[in-house]
Amino acid sequence: MASKRSDPVPSAAPVMPLAVKILVAGGFGVGKTTLVGAVSEIRPLRTEEMLTDRGVGVDDTSGVEQKTTTTVAMDFGRITIRDGLVLYLFGTPGQDRFWFVWDELAMGALGAVVLADTRRLADCFPSVDYFERRGLPFIVAVNCFDGAAQYRAEEVRQALDLDPGVPVVLCDVRDRESGKQVLIAFVEHVLNSLGRQRDRGLTPAR
Repeated sequence: MASKRSDPVPSAAPVMPLAVKILVAGGFGVGKTTLVGAVSEIRPLRTEEMLTDRGVGVDDTSGVEQKTTTTVAMDFGRITIRDGLVLYLFGTPGQDRFWFVWDELAMGALGAVVLADTRRLADCFPSVDYFERRGLPFIVAVNCFDGAAQYRAEEVRQALDLDPGVPVVLCDVRDRESGKQVLIAFVEHVLNSLGRQRDRGLTPAR
């Protein structure tokens, strides 16, 4: 008796990963380049130049006198958080004179991680204000520098006068796992924000 040949089962179509653009912002010397480099699964793109005498009186290096380079355009890296979710990280330049680049970098971004240094906390105010005015979701990640005074997340929230819904996390941007947890906190914040908007009928459910 001849066996009956069954038709082959079609294989499932490959699922394209969801690509998400995130900005890494903050003041001069706060650790943006370090964070992008620590978590990136590819060799990060950097646009760093040496600090020169021309920056004296222009760039405020108080508290970060040991810094010898600065980002003049952007940093770029990529990390896969889980299957189907890839984050593209764009680190912004920190000095006031390069802020004209921010609008270009912000195009298409889902939101931002704002890095803060408790030794120069006021330096992250412009970043917080930038994303608040544009309605882009963001979290604040406090980079815990060696030798710097340590503060609780709630103390930083009060000092920055943040909305209660903005997460504040403590991190060490040199550590890959710590940086990854910052990005996970950002993704969770965005998902929670979208869920609240749908509950209020502000965005259509998919």
